[in-house]
Amino acid sequence: MLKIIFLITVLLICLYTDIRSRKILNIVTIPTIVFSMVINVLGGGIEGLLYSGKGFFVGTGLLLIPYLLGGLGAGDVKLMAAIGALMGANFVFYSFIYTALIGGAIAIALIVKERGFWYPLKNLLFNLTFLRGNLGSMIITSDKKTSSISFPYGVAIVLGTFCTLIWGGF
Repeated sequence: MLKIIFLITVLLICLYTDIRSRKILNIVTIPTIVFSMVINVLGGGIEGLLYSGKGFFVGTGLLLIPYLLGGLGAGDVKLMAAIGALMGANFVFYSFIYTALIGGAIAIALIVKERGFWYPLKNLLFNLTFLRGNLGSMIITSDKKTSSISFPYGVAIVLGTFCTLIWGGF
């Protein structure tokens, strides 16, 4: 129960800072990782350390490639690593799945809001019709709408983690 209360507190702090300043702060994530390791070692000895370490590496690994490609910030990766260190590899994996679904839904909603419904649908149908397989061709910007769309991904991470807390895995 202590771990869940701690997790919810960390998530709410990160949600606030990510919405407010588009940053997930090291002063929150790094102590969370350290505290997670300590609490799991105290509760399970070497197995607790392995539990926490495996969760940390799974959480980091899931978002490392999007981070390296420039799609996410380092704070997002550290938040997912902290969630994994605290709650374990299975929990962070399910959180990642929920996060990806929620993040995709948010992205689609923002694209439709920014560019309208028909433009993205027309591009999708065009790409499917002519079997254009590369990822860069899936979103083509028009001449008059070249702005990029972004949102604080910490929101999706927090919502995905809450979904895992409520519903668990599949």
